[in-house]
Amino acid sequence: MLPEEKLNSYKKELEELQKTLSDPSIINDTNRYKALRRRYKELEEICSEWDNYQKLEKQLADTNSFLQTESDPELEALAKEELEELKNKFQASEEKIRELLIPQDPNDHKNAIVEIRAGTGGEEAALFAADLFRMYSYYAEKKGWQIQVLSANETELGGYKEIVFLLTGDDVYGHMRFESGVHRVQRIPVTESNGRIHTSAVTVAVLPEAEDIDIDIDEKDLRIDVYRSTGHGGQSVNTTDSAVRITHIPT
Repeated sequence: MLPEEKLNSYKKELEELQKTLSDPSIINDTNRYKALRRRYKELEEICSEWDNYQKLEKQLADTNSFLQTESDPELEALAKEELEELKNKFQASEEKIRELLIPQDPNDHKNAIVEIRAGTGGEEAALFAADLFRMYSYYAEKKGWQIQVLSANETELGGYKEIVFLLTGDDVYGHMRFESGVHRVQRIPVTESNGRIHTSAVTVAVLPEAEDIDIDIDEKDLRIDVYRSTGHGGQSVNTTDSAVRITHIPT
C-alpha cells in the first residue's frame, strides 16, 4: 500500500508552491527561488506519477467490473488482455512512486566535478581514461548538461594521465555519484604488438560542486603581525615589510 495521505499532502504543497513561484518578488531572491524550483520539480514528478497511478487504479476497477457482466466471448478475451496490461502498468507505477519517495541525497541537485586518473596499465590506462572521458561527454550531451575541462594531462597517443572537468545541469551529482571508484578494462591495447590481453585500471572521483557562501569576519577578531628582514643587507633591509601573518583570534 502506498501512503495516500502523504501523497495527497504533496499535491497540496505543489499547488501552494505554484502560487508562491508566480510571485514576482520571489525571483529577486535567487537562492530561495532556486530552492523552491528544485522542490517544485521534485513534487511535480511525484504528483504526476500519483495521478497516473490513480488513473490506472480506476481503469483496473472498470475493467474488472466489465468482465463480471460481459458474456460475449470476444469482448471478454479483449478485456482480459487489457486487464493484464493494466496490471503490469499499475505495478510499474507503484514501484516508481516508491522509488520517488526515497529521500534524496541533499547534494543530488548540485553540479559535479569529475576526476579521471589513469592507474595501472601505463599508456593503455591513459587511453582507457580518454575513453571514459568521451563516454561521460556523450552522456552529458544526451542529458543536456554542459561540460568544462578544468585541467588535463594528455599523453602523446591521445590518452590522459588525469583529467578534471565540471558538469553543470539538472541533478548532475545525483546521476554521476555512483561512478566513483576503480574502473577496469581487459583488451588488446593498441600499444601491444604481440596481441596479448592487458588489464588496465583508472580511478574516477565524483564530487558535488561547492556552493558559494558569504563569511563575515569582524576586524576586531583579527591580529595582524608584520615582519621585516634583519641583519646586514641593502637599503631595503629593515624598512620593507617582507612577511605578514593574519591570525583569526577566536579560532
